[in-house]
Amino acid sequence: MTGVSTELRTADSLLVLLSSSPECNGQDTVKQAAGEDRVREGHTHTLICKFTTTDRFPYLFWYKQEGRGAPKYMMWRYKGGLGQNSPEFNKSKFVAEVVGNSLSLKMEAVDVTDSAVYYCALRPTLTGNANTLNKNLCSKDNTIV
Repeated sequence: MTGVSTELRTADSLLVLLSSSPECNGQDTVKQAAGEDRVREGHTHTLICKFTTTDRFPYLFWYKQEGRGAPKYMMWRYKGGLGQNSPEFNKSKFVAEVVGNSLSLKMEAVDVTDSAVYYCALRPTLTGNANTLNKNLCSKDNTIV
């Protein structure tokens, strides 16, 4: 994970933070724009994640990390069109879609509580309970362990 920035909390703007996802050097990759996006409260904003994989029908995921807290699972999408949101992330506000080799996350009516770092991933990369999350790591032969 790359650097953490501070939140901007004003009445008319919102800071949505982005970070590049760590990736293995195998054939599966995930790329996000690094940096931050500023979005006015009440507006719609879309994050884009590009991926490559040898899997014909991959499962893709979004995670949200607030401050120094653990990343929270938001939702998954299947390249074939199916998907499910975590109950905390209502489908009327958070909409994800896979088109080609891109995964989007559209956030409707953004507000200050949406300020966070958002990560996309291929396959579930975080496992365990909310108190002790474990990150899958790459081994020397680029397999997920």
